[in-house]
Amino acid sequence: MELTSSLIYHKGFIWFWLTRLASGFGFQMLSVAVGWQVYTLTGNALDLGLIGLAQFFPSLVLALPAGQAADIFTRRQIIVVTRISELIAIIILALMSFYQVVDKWIIFTLLVWIGSFKAFEYPAMQSIVPSLVPEKLLPKALALNSSASEMAAIVGPALGGFIYIAGADIVYMITALLYFVAVVCMFQVPLPAIKPQRGAASFATLFAGVRFIRQRPVILGVISLDLFAVLLGGATALLPIFARDILHTGPWGLGLLRGAPAVGALLMSFWLARHMMNRHIGMIMFASVAAFGAATLVFSFSQWLWLSLLALVLLGAFDMVSMVIRGALVQLDTPDEMRGRVSAVNAIFINTSNQLGEFESGVLASLVGAVSSAAIGGVGTLVVVGLWMWWFPQLRKRQKLTD
Repeated sequence: MELTSSLIYHKGFIWFWLTRLASGFGFQMLSVAVGWQVYTLTGNALDLGLIGLAQFFPSLVLALPAGQAADIFTRRQIIVVTRISELIAIIILALMSFYQVVDKWIIFTLLVWIGSFKAFEYPAMQSIVPSLVPEKLLPKALALNSSASEMAAIVGPALGGFIYIAGADIVYMITALLYFVAVVCMFQVPLPAIKPQRGAASFATLFAGVRFIRQRPVILGVISLDLFAVLLGGATALLPIFARDILHTGPWGLGLLRGAPAVGALLMSFWLARHMMNRHIGMIMFASVAAFGAATLVFSFSQWLWLSLLALVLLGAFDMVSMVIRGALVQLDTPDEMRGRVSAVNAIFINTSNQLGEFESGVLASLVGAVSSAAIGGVGTLVVVGLWMWWFPQLRKRQKLTD
C-alpha cells in the first residue's frame, strides 16, 4: 500500500497518531459519561449547555497565550504536561463516581480544568506534525491524523454509552487508562534534534500570529473561509428536528444521522492519505466547500432517510477534503517559529464558528423553520465560496500546497 510505504517509516508520526487515537477515544467516552451523569443528577437541560461552555470558554480565553507557549517551549513536552493534567482530572472524576460523592459544580470545575489544558494542547498538537514528516508527505499525514479523530467520533460515543451501563466510574477509569496510553505514546515521539531559539514572550509576540495572518492573503482567506462556511453550514445542529419531525424516525435514526458525516470524513481521510493532491489546490478547496454547501441543500429538502444519510456522508467527505487542504496550506505557509501562534488563532476561528454556527442554526430555525434554516445555510455557503474566490485571487490561483 502506498500509505504504508510513505508514512510507516516515520515512527515519530506513527506514535503521534496512536496518541491522537487513544486520547480521541478517551475524550469521546468522557463527553458521553459527563453529559449523562450531569443530566441524571440535575435533570436540567441548561446544565448540558454549561458542560460545553465550561470547555469552550477557557479555550477561547487562553488561545493566544497557548499559541505563544507552543512557539517558545518544546511542543512534545507541552502535550505530555497537558495530557497528564487532564488525566489527573479524569482520575478525580472516577474516584468521585466510585465513592458516590458527585457534585455538578465539582464536575464543572474539572471540565474548566480540562478545557484550560486542552487550550494549550491544541496549538502544540497542530504545529508539531510538520516536524514529524517530510514536507511532501504533510497532506497525507494530516489526512491520516484526522482519521484518528473521525474513528474516535464514530465509535467512542457508542462505546462510552455501552460501558456506562456498568457505571460512570468504569467509563472514567477506562478513559484514564486511554489517556495514560496516550501519554506513553507521546513520550516515544522524538524531540527536535536542535531546539529552536524562538525568543522570549512579550505582549508583541502574543499577537504576532494575528499580524502574521493579516499580512498573508492565502492564510487569511483559508481561515476566514472555514469560519464562514462552518458558521453558515451548521445543519447538523438541527438533526433532532429533522429526525423526528421531517424524516419521522426515532433515536436510532438520529444516531445514524449524527454518525454519517464522520463516516464520510473517515473514508475520505483514508483516500487522501493514499493519494497526493498536486495541482489546482485552490480550486479543489473551493469546489469541496461548494460541494459541502450543495450537500447541505440536498439534506435540507430531503424527505427520505437514505437520501439524508447520503447527503451527510458526502457533506463529511467534502469537508475533509477542504480541511486537509486548509490545514496543509496554513502549516506550509507558516514558518516553524510561528506555527503555534497561527494555530492558536485558527483555533479561535474554528471554536467560534462551531459554537456560533449551532447558535445561528437554532435561532434561524426558530424563526423560519428547520428546513428553511438549513437551506439558507447551504445557499449562504455557496455565496461565501463565490465571494472568497473573488476577494482572494491568490488562493483561487494556488496550484500546489508548497508555493
